[in-house]
Amino acid sequence: MSAAVAVRPDLLELTPEALTALANAGFVKRAQKDVAAGLLPRLEATADGTVTASFDDGVRTSLPPGRTLRDAQCSCPASGMCRHRVMLVLAYQAQAAALAPSGSASASSDGAPPSATDAPAETDAAWSPAQFDDAALAASLAPSVLEQAGKLALARPVVGVQAWRSASAPPVARLPMCSVRFFSRSSLVHARCDCKQGSGCAHVAIAVWAFRQAGPLAPGSAEAMVEVLPPASAGADNAASPAQQLLMQNDAARAFRAQIDTLLLSLWLDGSSQPLMALAARFEAVRAQARALGWNWVDDVLDELWQLLQAQQARSSRFEPLRLVRVLAELWARLQAAAHAEQPKPSERPALLASQILGLGVKGEVALDHLRLVSLGAQLWSDDTEEGASVLFADPDTQNVTVLERQWSRAADAAAGGTAQALMNRRVAGFPLRQLASGQVITKTATRRANGLVDIAAGARQTGVLPLSPISWNDLVAPLRQDSVAALVAHLREAPPDFVRPRQAASGASAGASGQLHVVAFERLAVVSCHWDAAAQVLHAALAQAPAQEADEADENEAGPPPEQLHLALPHRAVAPGAVDALARSLSGEYGALRAVAGTVHLQGGVAVMQPLSLLTAQRAVVLQVEAVAPQPLSLNSDSDDVPALNALAGETLELLALWLRQGLRHQGGGALSRAEAQVQRLKQAGLDRGAGLLGAVLENLRSAQRPALVAQLAMLGLLMQGVVQGGAGGVTNPAA
Repeated sequence: MSAAVAVRPDLLELTPEALTALANAGFVKRAQKDVAAGLLPRLEATADGTVTASFDDGVRTSLPPGRTLRDAQCSCPASGMCRHRVMLVLAYQAQAAALAPSGSASASSDGAPPSATDAPAETDAAWSPAQFDDAALAASLAPSVLEQAGKLALARPVVGVQAWRSASAPPVARLPMCSVRFFSRSSLVHARCDCKQGSGCAHVAIAVWAFRQAGPLAPGSAEAMVEVLPPASAGADNAASPAQQLLMQNDAARAFRAQIDTLLLSLWLDGSSQPLMALAARFEAVRAQARALGWNWVDDVLDELWQLLQAQQARSSRFEPLRLVRVLAELWARLQAAAHAEQPKPSERPALLASQILGLGVKGEVALDHLRLVSLGAQLWSDDTEEGASVLFADPDTQNVTVLERQWSRAADAAAGGTAQALMNRRVAGFPLRQLASGQVITKTATRRANGLVDIAAGARQTGVLPLSPISWNDLVAPLRQDSVAALVAHLREAPPDFVRPRQAASGASAGASGQLHVVAFERLAVVSCHWDAAAQVLHAALAQAPAQEADEADENEAGPPPEQLHLALPHRAVAPGAVDALARSLSGEYGALRAVAGTVHLQGGVAVMQPLSLLTAQRAVVLQVEAVAPQPLSLNSDSDDVPALNALAGETLELLALWLRQGLRHQGGGALSRAEAQVQRLKQAGLDRGAGLLGAVLENLRSAQRPALVAQLAMLGLLMQGVVQGGAGGVTNPAA
């Protein structure tokens, strides 16, 4: 490079992680090895900033400014991305670092462009994509793309913006159906979207607008939610969002909320066991109204509610009574929370956005570019006529959790050698279910919906599957991966309630479980206890951080408090007969030291309780639901006496609600009502006056004509008892406040 030619700061800012996202890991690793061995190409730079690399094998690669790696010109036979493009960037960085004198700056003091002998551009200082102005957008994106972005912004989508954390953790904008990462502070062309287009798309403009409207963000701060306004209205004075206008002023919205209350009242009075034929037309009408209003998260709740009712009628293993109670409470609370979500001051972002709570602008799906998905486990289910699976994946690039769902008829199971074996041999995207559930998927044929549901089309040349390894989850970071139980508990305590968060398929994919999907991995993961509760048919275990050798040798009298524990609870399910034994064998150390565990986690009495889906050990990955049956001796015990009294009382109240919901309140006899009155007294004696008052009001309204108030009272009681079960405290705040 000539010393008179300006450097390319955008190339100097591309970290190995950025190059991996813009190209792929294989090309980056090979190029890094060549650089380490000194096998560098000859570089030339022209006055306009174009960099050309000449390789010993005769290949020439040229990358002009304002062009992505994919747009670089290369004479090699590769039809798409190639190692030469990556090598050009790494060689450029290596040569610039070698030429840079110690202590030089990336720009001269008089403001002139830096020369090739200047140091690489500063990459360790915080920055925000908000610095890209309209001129930068116009220079990087086509006019048609900006026009498309303006149309998308008319729906006022809610975007989560994550501030810069480090050179390897750049700013990220999470749109409803895709994520945009900004790898260069000097050039917008290196912004990477995980949609099919990859870069230069309308999502990049939406992401920049979101960062602008978010205002200053502290480095490493929590993700901020922004309702993106179209550029023309970005300066409007505190205009109400479409969601708030519909909720507060629109007659159709008010009528829809009344329809929801009527539907919920019907379910509580007549029970979820009533014939579905009596509910089908009402459900379809309500869902059509939700779609007409654009309230997609409400429609998603209604869809899950209908699926639960169908699962109950089909005696499916997917049905779980307490999950039905939670979904009914969420549906009511989501509408209440949206109605109360108002912007406090023009100068402040609202804590809650009505459009985020309702799911405006999240309809449809987006085709994804080159995608790598790492399995976190699978959940299997079956009923009298059908069977299916939900495979849960993590995207290491964006840290998003996705779910792949499939279902099949059980007509051919008998000829296939048994239900469990037949299900494992089902083909998904051209691969056996067992291989997909315990592997890493690399594909170019995936599409994703806003709720995390992903679909992969069959195509041998477009999709590949590699087995999970003991290091497959190393690229996952917080909040998905937690490195201590204390951090996990703190995250769960600070998380907003389900009814204000965007809905995610992973939350409802685990049959019989509730909570958030997390990976827990920390050094010296030790098994404190493991036993089988034969009465409940549940395998219980406790994991904790094993003490270091120095602590083992210390005086026991000076030992500190015991470390926080992660409790595992895995119920036996006929559709996955080998899961419990596989967990027991893994915890016994048969496959080496335990490194990490993934599953759905919730708080119970302030303690983190996980239903595990998969584990990584020193020797292999263990995906519990797809493991073959291999009997393992288990020690017997019962956890019935270990549940705190307050949590047990709240749990009993939730079970009472589940019983009422299944049978119907109007079908309860005198004995059932007497038991409920006794429960009111027990709640009072335990100091849960708010819960006792709500349950007592329900009983009073059953004896009177004020039955419409039942929906709110039952939903509030369910939410309150869930809060008591999780935190062990006697009360929660009003979710509608």
